[in-house]
Amino acid sequence: MNEQKRRLILEDGTVFIGEGFGAESDAVCELVFNTSMVGYQEIVSDPSYTDQAVVMSYPLIGNYGITDEDFESRIVAPTAFIVRDYNDQPSNFRYTKTLSELLADNGIPGVTGIDTRKLVRHIRDHGSQRVLITSDNISPEEGQKRIADTPVPHDSVSRVSCKKRWYARTANPRFNVVAIDCGIKLNIVRMLNKYGCNVVVVPYDTGSENILQMHPDGVFVSNGPGDPADVSVVTKTIQNLIGKLPIFGICLGHQLIARAYGADTYKLKFGHRGVDEKTIKNDKIKVSHMNLLDNTVEGIVCPSDKVMSVQYHPESAPGPKDSAYLFDQFVALMEEEKNA
Repeated sequence: MNEQKRRLILEDGTVFIGEGFGAESDAVCELVFNTSMVGYQEIVSDPSYTDQAVVMSYPLIGNYGITDEDFESRIVAPTAFIVRDYNDQPSNFRYTKTLSELLADNGIPGVTGIDTRKLVRHIRDHGSQRVLITSDNISPEEGQKRIADTPVPHDSVSRVSCKKRWYARTANPRFNVVAIDCGIKLNIVRMLNKYGCNVVVVPYDTGSENILQMHPDGVFVSNGPGDPADVSVVTKTIQNLIGKLPIFGICLGHQLIARAYGADTYKLKFGHRGVDEKTIKNDKIKVSHMNLLDNTVEGIVCPSDKVMSVQYHPESAPGPKDSAYLFDQFVALMEEEKNA
């Protein structure tokens, strides 16, 4: 663990100073926060955080280390990781390395000693923005210039998606599901297996004809990073599959399904991108879930097409299991289609 002074320079010129851990490299990326009290390993291995600096609002991070069995993908996703109090001496008989070692191995800088409550409130009050993680001798003006000179990436999904199909089979399968990998979490695949589905995970740019040739009972469109407008190829695939078999999408998959039906998406003040309810003009689509905090669309359904999607992650790993019923609904749609 390196303990050199590190500086966060936000796009609006605000500066936070802490100490480094993980890699010693500089980074420019989008600044986001996560309020989970556990699960930092699942967060750093969630591809949805690609090209982002994740601020953990829970103060103590690193205390149980990293375990080989708990990764949610084959990559370490964030560009940077920011915490209040990093613990480099884990107490966990299962751990195989520290969080700092994991970040260093993957070239990801970490910063500890930051007042993360203040930083989270700043993001909530002033909106999502980009940040430079750098050494302590860089001025705010120089930092802002480096941020402005760094282009925003638009290829996040292509970088995190699998390069060829892979399989996850289960005993006594009832259904075959093709999962379009825009940055899929492994617990989604585990949940589909648990519900009796053999899963074929395919690259994000797999066309509808190839998917239909696999004769699936349903299609799952995964979570992932970035702007849904950057992956119009997936939107086109969904459009070609609508009405032909049941479809279930979460997170980025939810936004892509909404766009496939002609709705718009937009970047929220902080947190995530959202579906614009005012642009849902297709009478077949119904809003199934609303966010009570910001009144954004959290879920849509199209009963006639057997399509459903939600913005949040019902497979939470770790996390509450109260949204697992959505997998039951997807299975019910596939059962109905089979018996039609």
